[in-house]
This record gives sequence, structure tokens and C-alpha cells, in this order.
Amino acid sequence: MNKEFKLPDVGEGLTEADIVSWHVKPGDTITINQVLVEIETAKAVVELPSPYAGTVSALLVAEGQTVDVGTPIITVDVPVAGEAPAPDGGVQGAAGGQAPADDQAAADAQAAADTAPPQPPTAPAPPPARQPVLVGYGVKPGSTSRRPRKSAPTRPGSYPSSPSIPPNGGPMPNGGSMPNGGSMPGSGPLPGNGQVPPQAALPARFAPPPTRTSGRGLAKPPVRRLARDLGVDLGAMAGTGPEGSVTRDDVQRIAGAARDRSKIQSSENQADERQAVADLSPGGPASAEERIPVRGVRKHTAAAMVASAFTAPHVTEFLQVDVTETMAAVRRARELPEFAGVKVSPLLFVAKALLVAARRHPMINSSWDEAAQEIVVKRRVNLGIAVAAERGLLVPNVKGAEALALADLARALDAAAATARAGKATPGDLADGTITITNVGVFGVDAGTPILMPGEAAILAFGQIRDLPWVVDGVVAVRKVTTLSLSFDHRIVDGELGSAVLRDVGSMLADPVRMLAWS
Repeated sequence: MNKEFKLPDVGEGLTEADIVSWHVKPGDTITINQVLVEIETAKAVVELPSPYAGTVSALLVAEGQTVDVGTPIITVDVPVAGEAPAPDGGVQGAAGGQAPADDQAAADAQAAADTAPPQPPTAPAPPPARQPVLVGYGVKPGSTSRRPRKSAPTRPGSYPSSPSIPPNGGPMPNGGSMPNGGSMPGSGPLPGNGQVPPQAALPARFAPPPTRTSGRGLAKPPVRRLARDLGVDLGAMAGTGPEGSVTRDDVQRIAGAARDRSKIQSSENQADERQAVADLSPGGPASAEERIPVRGVRKHTAAAMVASAFTAPHVTEFLQVDVTETMAAVRRARELPEFAGVKVSPLLFVAKALLVAARRHPMINSSWDEAAQEIVVKRRVNLGIAVAAERGLLVPNVKGAEALALADLARALDAAAATARAGKATPGDLADGTITITNVGVFGVDAGTPILMPGEAAILAFGQIRDLPWVVDGVVAVRKVTTLSLSFDHRIVDGELGSAVLRDVGSMLADPVRMLAWS
């Protein structure tokens, strides 16, 4: 039995994903929970395990394609326990001349059913239990039942369909005959001019195939999307699927033929095209532009940044800080046995200072609930760290960072960044952040105006540390100086609160002993 595996929602209410790579191919034997495919959602790369054991029949989606949640992506031939081959009784009956007897029995059974008194309705079967699926449980069966459909009344002049009509004018089950030469089965002469009324229904096997009155090809939504992406006109196609519907193979075949024609035309005009491109591009015979599909993390980041920039009123404040004492503390911490095997950087002390400031000013660790018109103050600090990964900007967060000791915080930050850079961050790693740090100093930048993560009230940018002249006790000296930039949602954080948070972070970096005093 062929079963389709549909793309599930792997969390966070995602609506689509990109197929990154298949781990199986048609003909492979698979087991339950064997990894079938890697998909890239708007937040992470996720491996999908198989809910079935059997043989792969077909891969329905190619690598690199964007697929909506609920779209079938693979079919698996699942063996059914106790499945028996189909009986050959129909063929033997035809060979032994038993078909008329079978038709007579069917007619008698139909007549008995028509004259038998109506039977009381049977009790409905209990609803099926909820079945576990890839994420959570399936839809809970409803307690309501659909009202039975009323049958349409028989119109005057209409006739019931016969159980079977032998070909070539053979005898009918109840004595009638059909062309060539006869009347309707079991009845007198036909009304009027002897023609079958237009309301008379014929059996499905004798009914003419349905005709399409519209020029638009019949196709399922995924096939229509594929045709649109490949530039194929469904209305001009003759499908090979059920009832003439257009299948995925039909679309790909037409698109392949179009590509072949395009290649021939391209090879004929290749020299002219290269010359035209060379004329347009000052760099020589190269493409004048490059178009990159927006998918996965880039697509999600773009939507999130637009939503944040045009929803929350941003304000950014800047503060230059002498972090000479912090750099000395970094060097000292690296020598302590508690930090053995752990990466200790200035970012660790910036993160700890922000956590202490958030405890002193809880409103900075909050969000705006537009629907309820409320400010939601978060008791836990899920500290986000912006990571420039190969797939784009990722912001994993350390859950409950305010409760971690300095060494544990260092390990958690290092692990979160390494997981994100390796492309292994899960949707859970990237969700539910409450406040974020972005280290723009690693790119050689002094400061910036960072955009808030959606649902957060503040983000702190940490610039590069440089040797600059600084006045110390009335004397100019060369000191280690950095610039802090704090962007905040002005609906929640006013200028006084934003300034207090930034000033506290700067004070703790200028004198790390304050961090101990305020913790």
C-alpha cells in the first residue's frame, strides 16, 4: 500500500520549507524513524524521520524546491499484514460463461433490496483515537457527525439506471433487450419516439468520458505552483492523470522539452549574446546581474526586520567606554581553572553586565502585546547572541541566562554560537529570546543602529575595542576603548530608562568590581 508523507509543521507555526537534500532514493528500503530528508525552515535545518517502514516509491519534490506545509513529498510502499492477492473469480466467470448468471443474481438482490422494509440505522462506530505524528498528536476527532445527504426526488420521465447492459444487443437480465433492436430492460415501450430520455442514467462504464469546457488544465495546487515556477501553460496541456488531470511528470516533461529548445536556440545565438553582455558589463563578458532566490533564513530575516522596523519605534543611544580594566579581567579569567577549556572573551563580560542591568531595570526585558494592549515583563532572561552563519543571520538564545555563573555563561554562549555556525540550531534554540547582543566589533566596526528582534524591547551592539587617547585623572593616556549602542522600543522604554541601562552596562565594563557589587 502506497502512503504519502506530507511535509509537517516542525514547530513555531511555519508554513513552508526548502528541501535541502534527500537521504533516500526510489527503491530504498527504509525503517521507522530513519532520516528521509533535510529541510531548511525559516529558522533552522531540520532532519525529518520516516513515520513508515517499507520501500521508497517516489520522491515527489526535488532538492532546492520550496514546499508548503501539508504537501506530499515522498511516497512509501508499506506492506500490509495479511494482505492477499486479488482473486481471479471475475476472469474465470467470464471464461466459463457465468456473467449472465451473476447479472441475474445482482438484479434479484437489487429487487429484494428495493422491496425490503427499511432497516433501523446502526450505531455509529466510535471515533478513531488520536494518533501520534511527527510533531505532537494528530487532530482530535470531532464529536459531531454530518447529517446524511437527502436523495433528490425522482423527476417525471426519469428512469433508474439498469444494473448492467450487455453489449451488442444481448438479452437483458429481466427479459428486455437493447439495440440492436429492443426496449428498456423490464419495461414496456419507450415513451414518445422511442428515444431514451435525456434524464436516463447509464452505468459508469458505459458513460462517455467527461469533457472539459474550460481551457484551463485540471491540476492539484502543488502542480499548478510547479507549472507557474517553470513557466508552463496548463491550459494548453493534455494531462495523463485521472480524468485528464495534469500531473507533476507532465509539467516537468513539457518544461524539459522547452529547455531543450532553449538550449538549441541559445547555442545558435551564443556569440551574439556574449558580445551584448560584454557591452553592458564594464567587467567584460560576464553577466550584468545576478538574481538570488530569497529562501529559508534570509527570507525569514527579511520579514522579521521589516516587521520590527515598521512596528516598533526605534531609538538608539551610544556610549564610549574605557574597558581597560575589563580586558585585564579577561586575561585573568583565562588563567583560572574554572575557565579551563572555555573561550573567554570581552563579549562574556558585556553579556554579564547586560544581565545585571536587566535585573536592576526589569522593564528592559519585556515585550509589547498589541492585541491585549499590555507590556509583558519577562522574569527570565533568554539572552540572544547574533551569529553570522553561512545560512545568514541567526540569533540563538541562552535560556535562563540570568541564573548562570560566569563560567557556565561562557560555556553556554560558546555552545550556542558554535551550533548556529554549524547549521544545527533547532527552532527551539532560536525561539523565545527576550533581549539580544550583537557583536559588530568582530567586523571592525565601532558602532551601529541595530534593529530589534521581533518581540523584544532592546538590543545592545558591542563595537570593536581600539587603543584611543583617554583622560585618566587629568592626564591623557592610551586606553582600550569601545562604543556601546543600545536600540530600544520607545513604546516600552523611555529615554531615562534606556540611558540608565546603557550607563550601568558602561560602568560595569569600566570597573568590573561594580558587576560583583550589583549582582
